[in-house]
Amino acid sequence: MEQNIYQRLGLKRVINACGKMTILGVSSVAPEVMQATTEAASAFVEIDKLVDRAGELVSRHTGGEDSYITSCASAGIAIAVAAAITRGRPEQVAMMPDSSGLANEVLMLRGHNIDYGAPITSAIRLGGGKVVEVGSSNLAARWQLERAVSERTAALLYVKSHHCVQKGMLSIADFVQVARAHSLPLIVDAAAEEDLRQWVAQGADMVVYSGAKAFNAPTSGLITGKRSWLAACKAQHYGIARAMKIGKENMVGLIVSLDRYEDARQAPDADALRPAVAAISALRGLHADIEQDEAGRAIWRIRVHVDADALGLDAREVEAQLREGDIAIYARRYFLHEGVFSLDPRTLGEGDMALIVARLKEITQHAAD
Repeated sequence: MEQNIYQRLGLKRVINACGKMTILGVSSVAPEVMQATTEAASAFVEIDKLVDRAGELVSRHTGGEDSYITSCASAGIAIAVAAAITRGRPEQVAMMPDSSGLANEVLMLRGHNIDYGAPITSAIRLGGGKVVEVGSSNLAARWQLERAVSERTAALLYVKSHHCVQKGMLSIADFVQVARAHSLPLIVDAAAEEDLRQWVAQGADMVVYSGAKAFNAPTSGLITGKRSWLAACKAQHYGIARAMKIGKENMVGLIVSLDRYEDARQAPDADALRPAVAAISALRGLHADIEQDEAGRAIWRIRVHVDADALGLDAREVEAQLREGDIAIYARRYFLHEGVFSLDPRTLGEGDMALIVARLKEITQHAAD
């Protein structure tokens, strides 16, 4: 098989059965998107006008009044927080991330205080925000959110992610109502979400997405929502967003990716995974079934249970051997402590699932020797 560019640079070939993860380069960008980025990179443009035009084009997909393309979703969170604190006032934009003397508290559920490879609190602090957690890790009440609001509050932040606690939390409707009652902006972190319209339609003021995850764009992100708050986001271009700027080519790449994102959303359904489930379950010490994404998205994965007594290896050891082979095979490893890992088909190329099954067969056979 012909080597890819990373193998020619002396790196291993990677089979990504983990999903659209930053540690593996997030997603595979379509050739027509890369053609557009190449064309954009080879020409000059008035950047401020591109920013505004890009916002108009992105908003056709989101239903937002305006949008702003960022370098990634983390940058989007920092910029949105800075927008909430400064409201676009130039003298305060220039101060960020020093928000001394300003209303700078960002209210979020304790169960939403996640680490997605970096703490979400880091992105909030980069925007000048001070995190105020609401509720307990597994349970929150509406009155707790309302009581946390004070004259120091700059914004409310709602996180939609598979990393979050999925039970006992408040709904987006609770956040919308409290934000409106106190004339505060509501920021939604929807980094990996596939529905571009849902959160704007439900009343969020600024919604942050990754461009490179669901939409298979080059490295990018976006903020979409209310025009006044997007103006405050764009004002950060002359402050902290300068250190997070995105190139013209990736702006164009995101626009083209969104134009074709309906196709990008199509993922293998459960029936398509059944042959691989059967093949894995036929191996000694392994049993596979099909699971849905933790956050309720229409994403189906293969869940592999490892019987350590039957195999002589536990799930951690099997997953490690997958990664450490001649081809590095990455699985989702959030539940290794429960004897389980998962395979996400969305990021697999043609023939990759067969190679995974073959490697699992090797591991189980060698464990028997």
